[in-house]
Amino acid sequence: MGRYTPQTPCAPRAAKHPLRVCPAPRSLNTPHRKEAIPIDFCHIPVSIIKRSEGRSAVAAAAYRSGTKLTNGWDGLTHDYTRKGGVVHAEIMLPAHAPPEFADRSTLWNSVEQIEKARDSQLAREIEAALPRELSREQQLALVRAYVKDNFVDKGMCADFAIHDKGTGNPHVHIMLTVRPLKENGAWGAKCRKAYDLDENGQRIPDGKGGWKNHREDTTDWNDKGNVEIWRAAWAAYTNRALEAAGQPALVDHRSYKRRGIDKIPSVHLGPAASQMEKRGIRTDKGEVNRQIAADNKLLKEIKARITRLYNWSKAEAEKPEDQQSSMVELWEAQQQLKRPDTRTGKIRALQESAALFSFLQANGIQSMQQLHEKISDMNTRYYDLRGEIVKAERRIATLTERGEMWAQYNKYKPIRRQLARVKPEKRELFEQRHSRELILYDAAARYLKELKASGEELSPKEWRREIDLLTAQKQVDSIDMKAMREELKAVERLRKAADQLARQERDKPRDREPER
Repeated sequence: MGRYTPQTPCAPRAAKHPLRVCPAPRSLNTPHRKEAIPIDFCHIPVSIIKRSEGRSAVAAAAYRSGTKLTNGWDGLTHDYTRKGGVVHAEIMLPAHAPPEFADRSTLWNSVEQIEKARDSQLAREIEAALPRELSREQQLALVRAYVKDNFVDKGMCADFAIHDKGTGNPHVHIMLTVRPLKENGAWGAKCRKAYDLDENGQRIPDGKGGWKNHREDTTDWNDKGNVEIWRAAWAAYTNRALEAAGQPALVDHRSYKRRGIDKIPSVHLGPAASQMEKRGIRTDKGEVNRQIAADNKLLKEIKARITRLYNWSKAEAEKPEDQQSSMVELWEAQQQLKRPDTRTGKIRALQESAALFSFLQANGIQSMQQLHEKISDMNTRYYDLRGEIVKAERRIATLTERGEMWAQYNKYKPIRRQLARVKPEKRELFEQRHSRELILYDAAARYLKELKASGEELSPKEWRREIDLLTAQKQVDSIDMKAMREELKAVERLRKAADQLARQERDKPRDREPER
């Protein structure tokens, strides 16, 4: 394979707008491809670094890049030179940005200084997993193309870092400026005052000697729809990079639910659980994923069985009556299927025959039409059960995540309280020593805050109770699903018998015409 270039192999073709995603690669739009290619869901969190949360753009940049930076805003020095796993860090600038912004300290200190308020939004961050199938050079080319086309060309300064500790989780952190730059390189305003206008386009008096007005953003960077666009773009660019590298794997930024796929998504293990699982230590998240994998396997197996039997019984039922095999003929033929020689095999064959007899008798099946109707009912029942199982697993995963975040919040809350009591001159040292705990606390605090803001009550006991109820119901549904699988196995003996009869009919010697 030739050298991978960073320009366009991983970028969608000729987008009319830097943020508009072109059609997905051909392979995403071709459902009838011969090879079955898995489409993986890629989670791409987008967040804002806010001073109101005690965060700093300088500190975040130091941590992501594994460097030592001093924040001129508060005088604190952030030293992460001992942080491992930072394999590449780079700054990309728009054409009109000051050249000195290529220095990380200068860039982010400039951001800190221009933002005067205590609750200022300092930077935007995007995190995305990198395909393990790509080489480091190809991963870097993918990130550069994505960042340039979607952010730098829009006027943002970007500072990205690729992290890879060799644990199978390479990913990129992309920090972006949120304030626009003027053409002369100076920082511009984030928003401006705009007057409210009436139906005639005239200003509306506010009754106080002025005019009604509102504030509006000077850029479209904060549009809520951008998050979806950026996520879709990452999926498209990643797929382009994989195709250019000769890799068939595909990713999609949409969840299984949004794509209409009744497949249960696995839960994200995280670094700690991943390391424990690799060492052979079973974790709660690992157990959840193992159960999800088993459920998906069962659903896939039953769907394949029921589809084959549905198509077969439909074709048989549509034949003229004189060409249809009767249930009696099929029953007798299945009795003559290859007989096992071992005692265990004979017992199993008797059990299978008994199961088939019980199935036919219990459902009053005497004709191929009745068999097809029964399989049609089973098909409907399968989709109902599958929907309930998938819905339950998704809800369980959501509630499990809430419980883990609640536990994480309470676990590291004492560390956060200690930080509040530390003297200013020792605060930086404390933050460095407890950086991991503080990051985990902040993540859990943000998660729970957003959950509460959405109207959800923080009720760990209720979450646990609902998980138990859902688990119990899912077990009942799984038992019904497994029972259906056994019935399908029984019906498959009839299909094998029908195939055997058809072969015998084809193999009958034809009467030769008398010689003249």
